[in-house]
Amino acid sequence: MDRFRMIFQYFQSNSESVMNGICGLLALASIKIYTCFDFSCPCLHQYNMAYGLGILFVPPVAFFLCGLILNRQSLVMLDEWRRPQGRRRKDPAVIRYMCSSIMQRAMVAPAVWIVVALLDGKCLICAFSSSVDPEKFPGFTNATAEQVQELLAKVPCKEDELVGSSMSRRAVSRYLRCWSQALGWSILLMLIIAAFLARWLRPCFNQAALLQTRHWSNYIDIEQKIFEETCCEHSRLFAHKCILHFFESMREEIRQHSFDLPKEEEEDLLQGITHQDQVNKLLKTWYYEKPPLDVSQATQRHHLGRERSPPPWTGSPHAQSKFPQHTNV
Repeated sequence: MDRFRMIFQYFQSNSESVMNGICGLLALASIKIYTCFDFSCPCLHQYNMAYGLGILFVPPVAFFLCGLILNRQSLVMLDEWRRPQGRRRKDPAVIRYMCSSIMQRAMVAPAVWIVVALLDGKCLICAFSSSVDPEKFPGFTNATAEQVQELLAKVPCKEDELVGSSMSRRAVSRYLRCWSQALGWSILLMLIIAAFLARWLRPCFNQAALLQTRHWSNYIDIEQKIFEETCCEHSRLFAHKCILHFFESMREEIRQHSFDLPKEEEEDLLQGITHQDQVNKLLKTWYYEKPPLDVSQATQRHHLGRERSPPPWTGSPHAQSKFPQHTNV
């Protein structure tokens, strides 16, 4: 259980691992859906190509959109791209890196669906059975043009009485399946070669620029997470403060239910933001005028505040009496 808990916490803390996990789940889902799908070609000349190509390309579009929707970084990238300039400049290289990373993950499940469908061959047989040249197959030489079109349209239907036991139907089916599987293996080989080149040619490019873009893309994601968590914490404290104020106004109720929190702690956590207009202004300022990526001024102010504030034990004589005074004997 501890091992599973550690793995779960790792995936929770690592956004990139979560996106890779979602990408893998979508790829497995595409294979499972295809194997469970009942493929039924209409076996009509007017609809075969639309049905076959629709099954081949429409589900990948849906999987691609699901990959974009489930990927949290797509929203972060859009926010970074559309946000005003403010006091922080926008780096196009970081936006391009985030966009390419999102597209790569979103394209995995559609590519898996297309490759599996081509290796199976049913879609291509249904789509292009009516487009085959009948002169290549001897079984169609004695038929008229209309009969040939009808026979070719019924090639995907093995149960049809008209072409069920026809050798020409089997020849056309094997011919189209061969082309479909060759196309599927070619696409799979090209994807593997592209992944290999992207992996092994990366050291040939500027590693410093790649490291910087990756770092700042992760920073933007983490910054947005921390901002949302801080907003949730402030909302909880703000709601708690309002509820306390409500109960304080009802004296009889507050005597029965006492909810006490140190006022200093509440004020420190709320940090002076205690009104709806202040919260709205803070959120608007965060969107339009993000602070620059320079924490040196904030660090200097923090040190100055610590130097100006006296230690807590110097304020009261009672605190001073806790520490013994040493004298020279």
